[in-house]
Amino acid sequence: MTISHLWSREFLSKRSILWLLLICNILGTIYGYIWYGSQMVDTVSHGYIWQVIFVPDSPTASLFFSLALLLLLYPPKVLGIGLLQQFIEALAVVTSVKYGIWAVAIIFAGQAQGDVLVWQDWMLVASHTAMAVEALLFVRLFHYRWTALVGAIAWTLLNDTVDYTYGVFPWLPGQLYDHLSAVELFTYLLTLLSGFAAWYFMKRTHTKRR
Repeated sequence: MTISHLWSREFLSKRSILWLLLICNILGTIYGYIWYGSQMVDTVSHGYIWQVIFVPDSPTASLFFSLALLLLLYPPKVLGIGLLQQFIEALAVVTSVKYGIWAVAIIFAGQAQGDVLVWQDWMLVASHTAMAVEALLFVRLFHYRWTALVGAIAWTLLNDTVDYTYGVFPWLPGQLYDHLSAVELFTYLLTLLSGFAAWYFMKRTHTKRR
């Protein structure tokens, strides 16, 4: 089996591969929400309950990707659910690419400012890199269109705005709080970059299907 076959659409669409990836993502999603548990509790105790949904960025991205995989395994037959599927797929790609890259960049930015990395940091680097990679690999199986992608980008920009308006962004390495404005700008730009990547791969995929 060649490397090109391993990453082919035919190989990635095998139900065994989809199930394996779904299980891995569900486990990662659960772990991610546990990881954010303290911050979610802190948000409820010091802010408004509605802000909690914007706190666990990475596990929510993983949740979107898990739902997208589930819908590939069991395609909906109802038109309305099909439109919802497109929105979930677009969210899965945009947020997985965005938060996958964001987490890795923030970890290494903290290290550059003097933070000492521990094994959990390297685990996060590996898992978040995988988030971004899997989204760009599996985008060829998705069916989202412009309207769904615009909605996904808008939601992610809203998440950014809530994060940095109300201070519910993911907790950073201590060394980066002096550079919060730069982190905020990077976050917004990365959302736009991730949206562009989702559009580019969507365009390539739809062109190949014609």
